[in-house]
Amino acid sequence: MMWRSLAFKWTMTLVITSLLGVILVGIFAYRTTSSAYDQLRSDQARALFMENVTTYYETNQTWAGLEGWLRTGSAADAPQDRFRFPDQYALADQNNTIVVGHGPFRVGETIDAFILANGTPLLIDGVRVGTVLEAQPPPALDPRERQYITATTQALLIGAVGAGATALVIGLLLSRQFLRPLSELTRAITAMHSGDLDQKVEIRTKDELGILARTFNEMSSNLYRANQLRKQMTADIAHDLRTPLTVIGGYVEALRDGTLKPTPERFQAMSEEVNLLKRLVEDLRTLSLADAGELRLLCAATPPRELLERIAEAFQPAASAAAVRLQVSVSADLPHVWVDSERMVQVLGNLVTNALRHTPEGGSVTLTAAPQGDKVALKVTDTGSGIASDDLPKIFDRFYRADPSRTSDGDESGLGLAIARSIVEAHKGTITADSALGHGTTMTILLPS
Repeated sequence: MMWRSLAFKWTMTLVITSLLGVILVGIFAYRTTSSAYDQLRSDQARALFMENVTTYYETNQTWAGLEGWLRTGSAADAPQDRFRFPDQYALADQNNTIVVGHGPFRVGETIDAFILANGTPLLIDGVRVGTVLEAQPPPALDPRERQYITATTQALLIGAVGAGATALVIGLLLSRQFLRPLSELTRAITAMHSGDLDQKVEIRTKDELGILARTFNEMSSNLYRANQLRKQMTADIAHDLRTPLTVIGGYVEALRDGTLKPTPERFQAMSEEVNLLKRLVEDLRTLSLADAGELRLLCAATPPRELLERIAEAFQPAASAAAVRLQVSVSADLPHVWVDSERMVQVLGNLVTNALRHTPEGGSVTLTAAPQGDKVALKVTDTGSGIASDDLPKIFDRFYRADPSRTSDGDESGLGLAIARSIVEAHKGTITADSALGHGTTMTILLPS
């Protein structure tokens, strides 16, 4: 519904804010103008009263007869201003006695010092000769004065209305610019909710809305890629499970029907398929634990040389059978690394297995350990066929194979490098690959020392 939209709420906020601003300006303008004008009248009346009585005292050197002079003085010497008889002021002489009385002040009355403190002293040559006291509020405004106040307030109010209307129009125009990215984000999120995860919104600014749009685009891209990987992984898992299950099912059906005779070789073939299923399930379990942050590590300070020599000893027979030279090179005085030895042997074993698989006869696989900054670098370098540059960024993805037509064989489940990366990252380390077709491959593990 329209009244629920952000644009409607934003518009109503601007309208209400503008109206409140106009009302507050009108009230403030009226009160301020009236108060300032009353103060002006009072200041003028006080100034005229003080001027008149000071002139009288300077002329007569006494206050005697002042009140009568103020009321009935002759046209020649009496005050001629419109404030000739300002009833709002009284006058006390230098002895604190009222000589001009109005309001609560009576002629002849002596005034306390604290009341005089609120009055205005009359000074002649620096000597106080009297004190002017406010006896009552200013008189009511006459029609001309009321008209002036009304006109001034109306002018201020019209200005406030014009400013509010201008601000409202500008706000409405700018709100379209502000709300447009939010509208685009809303449409994109709605599309994602409907299943279309590949969404992008245009980044128009570098402020918070721009950051929000950029973050959304990254999130959408990651979700889309993760969804694609999930679909591919599901298909690969189904394929890798189907192959051994088909083999086992075929053997079982043939043995049950008597088509095949039970022999040790056939049972061995089924056992190998079962072991392949077990390895695949265990690999999936390892990845699941790593994703959940629950991969258990039993870490201890371990010499890098011990890890590499253990791997070299385990794979030496396989390297000899493949006519590949397997060697170890470790820098002197290398610090220990804080690792789970069994898990790290699993990672290195996977890397060496891949290296031996892709290195031709007469080639070499070298295991090295050396310092790199404040970390230790473990490297597995081969002189094999290498990896294409297009495939290199994807080799750590689950079930990724450079040759999609190649099915898993032997111990390969398509999860080895993904597991290796998960285990290394669980150790707060990183694993990277550097390779080129025909120039071999170097896998580098960086571990904190």
